[in-house]
Amino acid sequence: MNILLTGIDGYMGWPTALKLSQEFPDERIIGVDNFSRRKWVKECGSDSIIPIYSMKERLKVAKEHGFENISFIEGDLTKKNFVDKIISIHKPEVVLHLAAQPSAPYSQINGAKATFTQKNTVLSNANIMWSLREHELTDTHFIETTTTGIYGAPNIRIGEGFVKVVDGDGNSDVLPFPNIASSWYHVSRGFGATNMMLMNMQTGMPCTDVRTSIVYGITTEETTLDEHLTTRFDIDFYFGTLFNRWCAMMIINHPLTVYGSGRQIKPFISLEDTATSLVKIVKKGNKGEYKVYNQLVEYVRIKDIAEWMNSAAEELFGKAPGIEYIPNPRKEKEESKYSFENKNFLKVLGKPKHTSMRDALPEVLEKLKKYEDRIGAYRDRLIPKKR
Repeated sequence: MNILLTGIDGYMGWPTALKLSQEFPDERIIGVDNFSRRKWVKECGSDSIIPIYSMKERLKVAKEHGFENISFIEGDLTKKNFVDKIISIHKPEVVLHLAAQPSAPYSQINGAKATFTQKNTVLSNANIMWSLREHELTDTHFIETTTTGIYGAPNIRIGEGFVKVVDGDGNSDVLPFPNIASSWYHVSRGFGATNMMLMNMQTGMPCTDVRTSIVYGITTEETTLDEHLTTRFDIDFYFGTLFNRWCAMMIINHPLTVYGSGRQIKPFISLEDTATSLVKIVKKGNKGEYKVYNQLVEYVRIKDIAEWMNSAAEELFGKAPGIEYIPNPRKEKEESKYSFENKNFLKVLGKPKHTSMRDALPEVLEKLKKYEDRIGAYRDRLIPKKR
């Protein structure tokens, strides 16, 4: 079996490649990337706080540790000719599509970034699925990580991809949850979800939409084997996720910045559980359905996270950085009672390694402490610039 993994150089992609290699040692893992994430972060004046090695060095060391079945192809998935070449040669039985411009703030910088983000997301998604279709590979399991951000912040419990609707005459149906995202990035992932549902409807291609929540953490079991196997760790406003950024702030005693009221509820999952669940979804397979998983383990109110992390800093470092409430740079609904259904996802994942961000905090801080000077050098990248 050939497994095509896109976005292999990314924060989630590299750890997932190692887990795939371990779980499927007799299969071929074909990684694809064009190193855009490295370029986008540097464009925003930042860099991975934990230095990462070149793909050539990563693969060399991976083989030394027994991950011998990973290969790599550099290329741009928005180019249909490139995608056709990969699909026609390797004929993958599984495509795990993790490649995309992943930042909502980056997509909001200006019109050019918004357009680029949507082009990047929609073209890569459509190119891969259409190439599979045109090469008569509609039995290939297409898996894509979209986002829980598709749902927006409704004042209801969110099912896994679908919602029951009842009209004024009492007629009912189960329909796809509408795309009510709050950024140009999140909306673009909704387009990908709709494309998957359409391709499944037209061809029966098994399509699994993994709606990924906010991912946090610094390592997986595999990346700890050697420093050359580490994954990237971003802390800047554009590409650093909330928990990861706040851990960096704790290290340099920078106030934890809360957008708006801090009453927003957000879903989270650790990097270890993210990569593990993706491998398990590959292993589980899909019998010709359009399947949606809400890939999350917990959902927490932002101000509550800030308060316990501030207290944790005082206990661990003898000083609390404090909490600073700043005007919300995002146009989002801050008050809602929404929650998530994730029973189907948890059936696949099994027992999470991290049921709470609290579990991961000591390990992340211990690792980041070594890079305190590097974090300080990018201090001005932690919060949004005034525009």
